[in-house]
Amino acid sequence: MTEPPQSSHEALRERVALACRVLAVTGLVEHILGHVSVRTGPDTFLVRGRGSRERGLAFTVVEDVQQVTLDGAGTAAPDWAAPTELPIHSEVLRSRPEVTAVVHAHPPAVVAASAAELPWLPLVGAYDIPAARLAHDGIPVWPRSALIRRRDLAEAMVAALGERPVVVLRGHGLVAVGTGDPAHAVAEAVTRALAVDSLARTALAVAATGAPLRPIPDEDLAELPDLGSAFNVSTMWRHLVARAEAEGPGAALRP
Repeated sequence: MTEPPQSSHEALRERVALACRVLAVTGLVEHILGHVSVRTGPDTFLVRGRGSRERGLAFTVVEDVQQVTLDGAGTAAPDWAAPTELPIHSEVLRSRPEVTAVVHAHPPAVVAASAAELPWLPLVGAYDIPAARLAHDGIPVWPRSALIRRRDLAEAMVAALGERPVVVLRGHGLVAVGTGDPAHAVAEAVTRALAVDSLARTALAVAATGAPLRPIPDEDLAELPDLGSAFNVSTMWRHLVARAEAEGPGAALRP
């Protein structure tokens, strides 16, 4: 079978489904919580919802990914339901036209680090350059742990996100975004979520020793090159997909 172009509607459904499996295999989500979306037009997007036979993100199939409008309307399958926190996606996409993908995940380390109010510092350098750069440029925190099921709550979360690529939701998880080509943006948002998780796990490990959390020196930060999206996103995405295929359930994306 010929693979559809990356920009096609069906290919984007597959990309979102794969992203959900990646989130599961990397531990950024557990069980049935968490979702990914990708913009398909000025007022429409694909999002991972739940069907009547929900089995969790590790088992996501293309049918779990349906199109809705920014106002939540759509022509989805009758047994499909949009995520309760759909406003996370719709309000980010509504407020930031350059954003083409959104990831909402609940990495346990991020939940714990945010609940402990640990600072988001560039604790590492060459070990994880994207994470160091994210922390150096600033990771905002939305201080509420509410279920973001209303537009007003989502608007407050989006205000905390601002123009940044990620926002931590205290005691809840994170939201990460990607821009540009939609297929690439999904991969970009996922890798950004992984970078925040890496920071959280490192901060928790250091804090557990009783040592203070100290950022690396500015001169070391200056020696960290931007390796570019071809390495940080595209190559990383291929690795993550390979992991999902090797470590995941092995179920077909299209049963």
